Amino acid sequence: MPDKPGFQALQYEFAAHIRDPEHAPPPQGIEDRRLAIYRELFYNNVQSLLAGTFPILRKVLSDAQWHRLLRDYFKNHQSHTPLFLEMPQEFIRYLQEEHELAEDEPAFMLELAHYEWSELAIAILEDEPDTGRIDPRGDLVDGVPVISPVCWSLAYSYPVHRIGPDFQPDEPEGDATFLVVYRNQEDEIGFLEINAVTARLIELIEREEGRTGRELLEQVAAEIGHTDSNAVVEAGRDILERLHRHDVVLGTLKQ
Repeated sequence: MPDKPGFQALQYEFAAHIRDPEHAPPPQGIEDRRLAIYRELFYNNVQSLLAGTFPILRKVLSDAQWHRLLRDYFKNHQSHTPLFLEMPQEFIRYLQEEHELAEDEPAFMLELAHYEWSELAIAILEDEPDTGRIDPRGDLVDGVPVISPVCWSLAYSYPVHRIGPDFQPDEPEGDATFLVVYRNQEDEIGFLEINAVTARLIELIEREEGRTGRELLEQVAAEIGHTDSNAVVEAGRDILERLHRHDVVLGTLKQ
């Protein structure tokens, strides 16, 4: 790089070689034995971090598939953070925006990776509920339900929560898979499998702040064309109570 000072050019050569040792020549004058230490150290650190964050993905891919994928990520992706806890999100961004699925890679790979990453993402979210405005014992139907700021409603084409070495579907099963990932008040991370109606109810609670549980459930009943809205409301009470037990719904808005 003739337009850069010598030390910067050397840094760029060194970084390029570490990222892609097969195609980027090493800087002149540096013993390969020393460079090998850096090649292994940098790659192994990234590989170990991602294998720990995506353990199921690591298991369903062969060693050759995994290291080919990681080498391509390591070589080509331009990360925007030096923070280790944010690197898995960079890997998700790479899978979403840059990676072209190889013929021998499973079609569910991106969804599985996103599902696994969501556990870490919820664990490190810094959002906290405003407990002063929440009644944890409020009536979830006649009151205004409050959703936790540390939960996400997720939808996937594949049943990602069941995928593993012994179950690797070739194509979606038909119905979408709906999950909630949450962090409870003991800072424990959990997942709930839900259905489309519950996912829609969570969406409405998040979006329609100020409306009672009954109003939201009556809207759901109208959307799905159910003729008995009272039955939907009563079924919805059970749904809201289940979400409350897992700290997905925290209670109701204080009057």
